[in-house]
Amino acid sequence: MDKLIKIGNTDVASKKIGLGTNKVGGHNLFKNLKDEDGYAVIKKAIDSGITTLDTAYMYGLGRSEKIIGDVIGDYDRQKLVIATKAAQDPDNDFKNNNDPEFLKKAVDEALKRLKTDYIDIFYIHFPDEKTPKNESVAALNELKQAGKIRSIGVSNFSLDQIKEANQDGLVDIVEDNYSLLHRDAETKLFPYLRKNNISFVPYFPLASGLLTGKYSAADAKKFSQYTPDQFKQILIAIDKVRKIAEKYDATVAQVILAWYMKNPDISIVIPGARKPEQVEQNVKALDVNLGNTDYHTIDEAFSDFK
Repeated sequence: MDKLIKIGNTDVASKKIGLGTNKVGGHNLFKNLKDEDGYAVIKKAIDSGITTLDTAYMYGLGRSEKIIGDVIGDYDRQKLVIATKAAQDPDNDFKNNNDPEFLKKAVDEALKRLKTDYIDIFYIHFPDEKTPKNESVAALNELKQAGKIRSIGVSNFSLDQIKEANQDGLVDIVEDNYSLLHRDAETKLFPYLRKNNISFVPYFPLASGLLTGKYSAADAKKFSQYTPDQFKQILIAIDKVRKIAEKYDATVAQVILAWYMKNPDISIVIPGARKPEQVEQNVKALDVNLGNTDYHTIDEAFSDFK
């Protein structure tokens, strides 16, 4: 499953699996991160055939972008898809800012950190409360015409905000919280995205590790967002995935990632990694050619979370 998919109506093309890099340089988000691990993770990803790297200014306040910029200089830039995001304004207590001038400045600063002259996917990371979203996107379209970015994305936008942003048909891609345990997007977003040929990237695809199969009933307190009954249901569903994983000689996480890659509403899945070994494991999901029956079995196992 190594085919390329196009992003929206652009000529940006990506493999179905990429790398989420919030654990690369994201010292403000995670404890005990080491930059040397971050460098190793990026190198391992590219050496393993991953072409899409998803980062953001807020991952270490530019540190993640700098690490990526240091590494990609040793590779063929044209074969990589670099996605980054901005909205949080460092000059205003990191409040979300979608003002056109702020976004233009944010892109220029990201280009410097990434040591590149173009960004393949640029997302407005979060909506602010005041800027008309079509004006924000129009500013990004100016940058697209100038060759600084190749595709326009929005992240963490409601359906109404996506519609406002896409008034002129300029939005290419949406990134939002979605997993087999968080399936609101299936009814709230997917129909509109499908109709308007807007690509979709889920973040937290492995639900902060819960969908890797490494947790048991004893870990319920670590996931207080779920009721005891919900947590029990999750473990039952994961056991069904575990049986399927044995058939494919794969891990639970690899089969879950393969499910996303088979899902026609998902363009790229971007699991994160703290260590290069995790990247290696995630890439093996490309070798899992999930059959239709197994795909529907997994879908049904998590149907309570639709």
